[in-house]
Amino acid sequence: MAKHSKRYRAAAQQIEHERRYPIDAALGVLVAAGGPAKFDESVDIAIRLGVDPRQADQNVRGTVVLPHGTGKSIRVVVFAKGDKAKEAEEAGADVVGADDLVKKIQEEQWLEFDTAIATPDLMGQVGRLGKVLGPRGLMPNPKVGTVTFDVAKAVREVKAGKVEFRVDKAGIVHVAIGKRSFGPERLTENMRALLSTLVRVKPASSKGQYLQSIAVSTTMGPAVRIDPLDVHVGAA
Repeated sequence: MAKHSKRYRAAAQQIEHERRYPIDAALGVLVAAGGPAKFDESVDIAIRLGVDPRQADQNVRGTVVLPHGTGKSIRVVVFAKGDKAKEAEEAGADVVGADDLVKKIQEEQWLEFDTAIATPDLMGQVGRLGKVLGPRGLMPNPKVGTVTFDVAKAVREVKAGKVEFRVDKAGIVHVAIGKRSFGPERLTENMRALLSTLVRVKPASSKGQYLQSIAVSTTMGPAVRIDPLDVHVGAA
């Protein structure tokens, strides 16, 4: 059995583990429990969906712009050339390139970025990086807006807090919704934005209860369970 820290045990004692909290109350407990850590912990949410990810029409995936961002400095690379490269640079992209950038990633295994965006005309070259970028979730994809000619908009959205979500093989969506220092109010707004989006993209073929269970936790702390019924009230 894993041995938990004194701080973790103190936090756990402040949480009613069998209770399903309303969103606002859950985040209030989460932020208060256990006292401050030595670093600004991430706050993560895990949502079990009533879907079968093996079915193509139930493979839930999308993006949402969190109102208060993630609290993390996002490093963005853009595969573009000419005027589009200039637009990307002016929008705040960290690295912009074309064949030279493809070569750097391919030959040097350079992966010091969090999001990759590409113009459609360069996807032929970027496609060669599939084995490197794909397993790490870094491959540009038109379904989530990272393959586009409007690179300036794409860069600005990512920098502002746009995050991607995708259901895993177990039917769970994992997303970081901010930092503990955000406080309950801003974390609540970020969470409701994500959950409202998930409700909106519910597959028509998903039957029964869609949001089956929700838990939120900090990097070093125990989870707090949330009442899924509270989501429908907030998302209505």
